[in-house]
Amino acid sequence: MKIRILGSAAGGGFPQWNCNCFNCSGVRAGSIRATARTQSSIAVSENGIDWVLINASPDILRQLASAPELQPARAIRDSGICAVLLMDAQIDHVTGLLMLRERSSPLPLYATEQVFADISTGLPIAKVLSHYCGVERHLIAPDGEPFVIAPLGQIRFMPLTLSSKAPPYSPHRNDPHPGDNIGLAMVSITSGKSVFYAPGLGSLSPSVLAAMESADVLLVDGTFWTEDEMITLCLSKKPASEMGHLPQSGPGGMIEVLDRMPASRKILIHINNSNPILREDSPERALLTQHGIEVAADGMEIQL
Repeated sequence: MKIRILGSAAGGGFPQWNCNCFNCSGVRAGSIRATARTQSSIAVSENGIDWVLINASPDILRQLASAPELQPARAIRDSGICAVLLMDAQIDHVTGLLMLRERSSPLPLYATEQVFADISTGLPIAKVLSHYCGVERHLIAPDGEPFVIAPLGQIRFMPLTLSSKAPPYSPHRNDPHPGDNIGLAMVSITSGKSVFYAPGLGSLSPSVLAAMESADVLLVDGTFWTEDEMITLCLSKKPASEMGHLPQSGPGGMIEVLDRMPASRKILIHINNSNPILREDSPERALLTQHGIEVAADGMEIQL
């Protein structure tokens, strides 16, 4: 199983277009040691030719231009993307679907009933695509049976319900439903190795903890360093937990959780532009290194 991280930042990317926090202004000016990042998305393959895109970021065209292996060029019009799997209906995870509209056949799209409802009504991307390539719907049952996505017959996908929030435009933003957000365990049938992917993780249920404990690689929520990060920086009035994210630091934070996990690699993804771990020489980054935790970057590759 091959995984390529197409984008590693949270919504808005890094730097965020309208943000002048220390991180964003610093990376623009070149005054801090940090690398720009696009909004989170990964691609998964077993042969390096056919890829499942997991979440479709608004930055998808830029990400594909930086990933030549996703363009096998077998015909005058071609793409290595054989299907798209959505883990939620957040704008930074679904609006890239519109950039895939030039397909000559319906786009195989895997999502839960809740996600399909949100992108069919509140943000009617599926309806818009019906006027272009169309959508071939594949329903995912949260906490359902493992499934495969052709032609990736040797990778088993297992969805798990996450305790998080539906997007702000959703009619049940403040009334969570199973399927609003999922985590994803991916197992290589060939090697027996597994990855647990959860870019948005507000709390840890027993099933999620079990999936994390059994994974060889963890690719999990790295949005905020502290619970009050956005409040302290005057960027928002909401704490991390209210936005559906578990911060890295503090009691019960992601560092403490990851310390208990046996995975050979522990990687944070979906990193907000405000997070000090984006600065390569920050004390916070050094602390992660001490704990054996990596920070995802665009273009990072994982092979299992």
